Amino acid sequence: MTAPKLPELDALERVIELGAGRLSSRVACQVSLPGGGSYPVHVICLGNPDVAVPGVGYFGGVHGLERIGAEVVIAYLHSLVMRLQWDSALHRQLETVRLVFMPIINPGGMALGTRANPNGVDLMRNAPVNASDPVPFLVGGQRISSGLPWYRGPRSGLMEIENQALCEVVAAELLTREFSVSVDCHSGFGARDRVWFPFAHKRAPMAHLAEMQALKHIFVQSNNHHRYLIEPQSLQYLAHGDVWDHLYLQSCAQSDRVFLPLTLEMGSWLWVKKNPRQLFSRHGMFNPLIEHRQQRVLRQHQLLLDFLSRAACGYRLWLPTPETRAQHHAQALQDWY
Repeated sequence: MTAPKLPELDALERVIELGAGRLSSRVACQVSLPGGGSYPVHVICLGNPDVAVPGVGYFGGVHGLERIGAEVVIAYLHSLVMRLQWDSALHRQLETVRLVFMPIINPGGMALGTRANPNGVDLMRNAPVNASDPVPFLVGGQRISSGLPWYRGPRSGLMEIENQALCEVVAAELLTREFSVSVDCHSGFGARDRVWFPFAHKRAPMAHLAEMQALKHIFVQSNNHHRYLIEPQSLQYLAHGDVWDHLYLQSCAQSDRVFLPLTLEMGSWLWVKKNPRQLFSRHGMFNPLIEHRQQRVLRQHQLLLDFLSRAACGYRLWLPTPETRAQHHAQALQDWY
């Protein structure tokens, strides 16, 4: 049986065709549907593969209902591929950075219209990380049943194939570098766009809090009219099984490397407020259904994604030095804790 068409997957594969010769792509895994058929999980890379240069990861489609996250990543990749035809400055930039894209991590869930993957597992509750403080019932991750939302998967099981592929890509392409940053694009929480960073499983500050504060500082300096609320996820709620906590903790095993994983959480409640009919569509609760609003969302987040690639290229100019690190850490504690 052939799997039904996914417009986002078709769009991604068109971009891959357009970029032939300018990018590298491979299939990290195949995701099967219960009734037959399967989808590829694509990995696309641009720029310098040398591990001596910094890396940036762009991820989307972790939750099948949040299609706009995949679309934001695909739109940015499409922009880069088009610019490569004429933008000599971009060519020079790509000599000094590695860009990695996994725009549709959960194509099975996207096809089924579910937050979870085809096995009923929420990929953002599936990593082997347990919260050290109480989590909200169900929302924080549960092992009661795959029929309920936020299911973590069986207690003794391996991570789902999609998460295994994600972790393998991050480990190979990002954690091998002296500096790397990533952004995972989601929607659904609140009426305001947020940029979250670890931790989700505990309220204690991350080891690289000073570096995160420095990244926020240069972003605010460069974009003083931005509308993001930048904060640790733990300020909102705690959860078991967060895959970015899992990968960040892995990165901390290498004390000479810095990995800063971010989550863009687009505030979809505002879309519902402006168009209450979206409440009657589970796709509409997490995605802007009106065309002009969707186009605006796709445009407005390109600035953040492009900033991350530029910040990675110049990381040595803004990362805290041993002399300034304590000051950045103190400022971060004041801002967030």
